[in-house]
Amino acid sequence: MTPAPLLNASFAVQLHVATVLPAAILGAFLLARPKGTSLHRLLGKIWLALMVVTASSTFFIHSINLVGGFSPIHLLSAYVLFGSWQAFAAARRRDTAAHRGHVAGMYLGGIVVAGLFTLLPGRLMHTSLFSEVSLWQAAVTVTLLAVLLIAATILSVRQGRLFGRSKSSKRLA
Repeated sequence: MTPAPLLNASFAVQLHVATVLPAAILGAFLLARPKGTSLHRLLGKIWLALMVVTASSTFFIHSINLVGGFSPIHLLSAYVLFGSWQAFAAARRRDTAAHRGHVAGMYLGGIVVAGLFTLLPGRLMHTSLFSEVSLWQAAVTVTLLAVLLIAATILSVRQGRLFGRSKSSKRLA
């Protein structure tokens, strides 16, 4: 593992990584904890702000240049910006089902799925994390990480934690 590729990356990439890593951790914490508490509301606002900065920063990153400097990942960024507004608006109007749906979609799509794609060979995060290991070791590590994330998501859904089917989840404001 070496931080050199990240340290030599553009400011937009550094900002993206600096906001997406705490968003990933904070988002997992929020999804696992009781919903509707004052702590949930405070940390949720911080998480949404991190997601907006993360998504916005991608519009200045053009490493996969398919159409006019943009790639399919930029569609996901647009979804996260739209979803952030929708999640906030749903929370304000106390529409817990819509709020949960937008937040879960942004976390799973914007952090988990997009995060796994950053670990593919040739990508900056792959180079930073796996530069000193073989391609085989990196592939096994990424596969195990994907399996763990998918299993954790399925378990959270089954236990009602991801979509908050507990008493405290009915109270959003």
